[in-house]
Amino acid sequence: MEKRGARLADLRPAAPPSSPLDAVRSLDERILRLARTRGHGPQRECAVSRFSRLGEHGAVWLLIGGAGWALDRPRRARWWRATSVVAGTFALNTAIKLVVRRPRPELPGLPPLTGTPTQLSFPSAHASTSFAGARAYTRIGSPAHPLPAAPLYALAVSLACSRLYLGVHYPSDILAGALLGTATAAVAR
Repeated sequence: MEKRGARLADLRPAAPPSSPLDAVRSLDERILRLARTRGHGPQRECAVSRFSRLGEHGAVWLLIGGAGWALDRPRRARWWRATSVVAGTFALNTAIKLVVRRPRPELPGLPPLTGTPTQLSFPSAHASTSFAGARAYTRIGSPAHPLPAAPLYALAVSLACSRLYLGVHYPSDILAGALLGTATAAVAR
């Protein structure tokens, strides 16, 4: 019971927010702190860090697209377009990061558990490329033979959430990345 109370206390703000933006920042930090202090151990942290590396620069999604292009000759053009959506989403995400320039989270006593290519946080490229890949690749199949959405979205959610667990993104970075990737793939039909 005490553990549950501690978790609820982590979600309560220290003081009432003075603006809606302050409320979002406060919630962002509280959720991040919760993710950084629950379910951790040396082996799990190492495993999540390794898994998360699959998403660097959209690598796993580019590999999935390349494999589809190489192995699925009848739908090769569709695989090429979908893989291009992932690459384009990464480029767009990078441009947005350079404009927004939000720094990575810094929680006292809770350093990040992995390195990052940049010190910029918003939006999460892992989330944007993952959701772009999941959306784009599920549309490759025909109505009679669709590609399975569940494993692709499970991979997307897992990669996005790994960044929160590792302490290198705020929840709003991940949400914005997921929305960006989904929207980019939807528009790029």
